[in-house]
Amino acid sequence: MIKQATPLKEKKDERTGIVQGHRDGFGFVIPDDGQLDIFLSEREMARVMHGDRVIVRIAGTDRKGRPEGQISDVLQRANQFVIGRLLNENGVLIVAPEDKRISHDILIPPKGYMNAKLGQVVSVEIIDYPDSYRQAVGRVVEILGDIDDPGMEIEIAVRKYGVPHEFSAATAKEAAALPDEVQEEDLEGRVDLRDIPLVTIDGEDARDFDDAVYCEPMTYKGSKCFRLIVAIADVSHYVKPGHPLDSDAIRRGTSVYFPRRVIPMLPEKISNGLCSLKPLVDRLCMVSDAIIDHKGQVLAYQFYPAVMHSVQRFTYNTVWEILSNTSGPEATKFSKLKPHLQNLYKLFHVLKGSREKRGAIDFDTTETQIISNEFGKIERIEPRIRNDAHRLIEECMLVANVCAANFIGAKNHSSLFRVHGEPTIEKVTALRDVLRSSGLNLEGGTKPHPMDYAKLILSIKPRPDASMLQTVILRSMQQAVYQPENLGHFGLAYPAYTHFTSPIRRYPDLLVHRTIKAILAKKNYKPTIPEEVPLNLAMPRKGPGRVNVAQVKQQIATDHSNGAGASKSRKKNVSDGVDIAAWAQLGVHCSANERRADEASRDVESWLKCYFMRDRLGQEFAGTITGATTFGLFVQLETLFVEGLIHVSELGGDYFQYDEARQELRGERTGIRYRIGDRVHVLVSRVDLDARKIEFSLVKNSQDRGRYSPVLTMDDSGKPQKKAASKNTRPPEKAPQPVRAKASKKSAASKGGNKSKSKSNSKRALSSVDKTETSSTPTSKTRSRR
Repeated sequence: MIKQATPLKEKKDERTGIVQGHRDGFGFVIPDDGQLDIFLSEREMARVMHGDRVIVRIAGTDRKGRPEGQISDVLQRANQFVIGRLLNENGVLIVAPEDKRISHDILIPPKGYMNAKLGQVVSVEIIDYPDSYRQAVGRVVEILGDIDDPGMEIEIAVRKYGVPHEFSAATAKEAAALPDEVQEEDLEGRVDLRDIPLVTIDGEDARDFDDAVYCEPMTYKGSKCFRLIVAIADVSHYVKPGHPLDSDAIRRGTSVYFPRRVIPMLPEKISNGLCSLKPLVDRLCMVSDAIIDHKGQVLAYQFYPAVMHSVQRFTYNTVWEILSNTSGPEATKFSKLKPHLQNLYKLFHVLKGSREKRGAIDFDTTETQIISNEFGKIERIEPRIRNDAHRLIEECMLVANVCAANFIGAKNHSSLFRVHGEPTIEKVTALRDVLRSSGLNLEGGTKPHPMDYAKLILSIKPRPDASMLQTVILRSMQQAVYQPENLGHFGLAYPAYTHFTSPIRRYPDLLVHRTIKAILAKKNYKPTIPEEVPLNLAMPRKGPGRVNVAQVKQQIATDHSNGAGASKSRKKNVSDGVDIAAWAQLGVHCSANERRADEASRDVESWLKCYFMRDRLGQEFAGTITGATTFGLFVQLETLFVEGLIHVSELGGDYFQYDEARQELRGERTGIRYRIGDRVHVLVSRVDLDARKIEFSLVKNSQDRGRYSPVLTMDDSGKPQKKAASKNTRPPEKAPQPVRAKASKKSAASKGGNKSKSKSNSKRALSSVDKTETSSTPTSKTRSRR
């Protein structure tokens, strides 16, 4: 990053903030103080790029009433390297960025393309940044390959979103120096649990096992109870503050999971080796040892470092087979461990009952998993079937996390809590409007309790529109964040909650382990942030996370104004609550990296799904409306679990009005309504691989006068029949149009052009997520183009 030595002071009508670009050329400045975003016209965006830190002057308001600004100065350039496609535009080499929030094509000098071929994906170092009169100039520094190369979508995503994907040489050296197995000196001061039959229970494709469990019945103060041991990999024993391993772990913040590939937070020797609780080997662990009564109440607990020896690596499906058929082959095979699994299952039912009594919100959502071939491309998308073995482990982890939060809070030690705030009054009011239109009501007044939501979700399960209503309820919730101030977890109905159970893949969990160890040693843990680690202070659009970022930025600005540089301010974490600033910075950083990981994963999945759908142009499928906006309907295909857009222009020659309360588009003249949860019949009309977008056309039968056509039938193999819509349902101008490169006359004349798998060299990728501020207001009317 290119930094300015001394930030300029803001004037009264000026704001400092980060530029957020939009695929359509305009942008916004996200102010450091968390106030309203400031709109930037295309002309202003010509001077800056997405992510730049700027001073902007408020110049008025735009036609939508938003504050509009003019760039006064650029304080910091965010994009030293940009990933994109090398193209030839009128004889001039340019790189079109893959991140369409960057609207600038980058000019490549004749000797700066590093022998890359047209259409290849390259990384460019920017030499000259753009302004109002000049185009950005850069040189190719890395050739990644062709867009269709296996794994290219992941290579693009990690660079596009700035995900660290290479460990430093110092980190690699430190990891290599670690032993392969637990050493005798490591056992000092640890409880020996090697005689306890702890087991791990994970998915079939899991490689890092960071938790093991054991349960037994016992008597506590004359009452029958359960003893639950949750052993978590002791990563903090090997990853020490101030060491290269820790610096790289902070920089990443979390592991990032893609189909068939993981970008780990820690080197493989630790994540899949020394700290992974593999069966039949000794491993160091931190233990939550709790006593739980038959009402699900934790009567007592303790934490201690230990050494364990897992006796079995179970999968969820194997455990479920044992529990659901106690006389079956799997139960016979694991007869010695079956009683211990049954104890866990009994405890699960107790904890489940306690969960229902306290009113924890339990959404019944369908998760999907991508099944890929050896080249990394999708073969099929399947629903991820959850059984009680999944839920059993979840409840055990919740107990350990709650005990950790309670332990830290009782000792008045600073740490990071996992906070899920209450829904805002505005969100609650909007939700009630939707519910009222469906004959439902959310109890609890302006501040409903989680129990009120739990009762509502239970009441809508039998309804045909349950999916739509559950989606609306979910969207009314806040996003969970990490922060040092404990405000409870609304969704889980806990007064205090933290993350303790996954230190291999989440840095906040590692911090919690260090905190607990410090408390046990009667010391105070004060986190430090290495000078070489840049903090991710990306501002969320709204919610408590936005407030947290604004406060952290204000603290950093105060340190600067007091003459303390960033490095000095980070070293001042010494006493009397001063370390809270470091905790707050780490909370914001980890929350932002969590969002970044989610965005990168979604981007890769969207690319793979588009690649998957290219061969299905012209096919018809049954789908369910999952979203309604002013510009159209989002539909998820019922057999493929792929989502696409029906643009409002495909809905007929009518004025369609978006009703936010009812989450629907309604035709003003015809009265036709399209709501979330409605089933429709669609045709795959366009797939844009670069833009990660799939477009559908609504299929109707002329005899039905606008009613939906019958759902798609399936053949014996379970695949949809490859039958395009009849001519009278799809006019010529609506014929499927694949997005591809500009073809020569010879290639354009060849047969089968519509099903070409060749990459697009001339199209520009579009951001997969729109900034919601750019959409029309809920009461606006959208005119169909037909």
